[in-house]
Amino acid sequence: MQRSNAKPVGDIVRMFMRQEGLEAPYNEYKLIEAWNEVNGEGVSRYTGELFIKNQTLVVKISSPVVKNELSMKRKKLVQQLNNKVGAQVITDIRFV
Repeated sequence: MQRSNAKPVGDIVRMFMRQEGLEAPYNEYKLIEAWNEVNGEGVSRYTGELFIKNQTLVVKISSPVVKNELSMKRKKLVQQLNNKVGAQVITDIRFV
């Protein structure tokens, strides 16, 4: 017996999440979780609150030196974080 319309479970779950409007919030969650992995333990010590608003990741950084260093590599961070998630979730990062 052969089934011609069989689909992988992952595709079905993604389709369901998209239909229910859950895909974007899930990708935002994954991107925020990836912050520490992409930046390492050193930056994580100075990182406070993280949230996404209008495709901009807002990151509270407690050290002016770290904030300046991250600002200089902002575009690369955007690319790395989006690649980690596998979708274009953010277009910019703002450090506060």
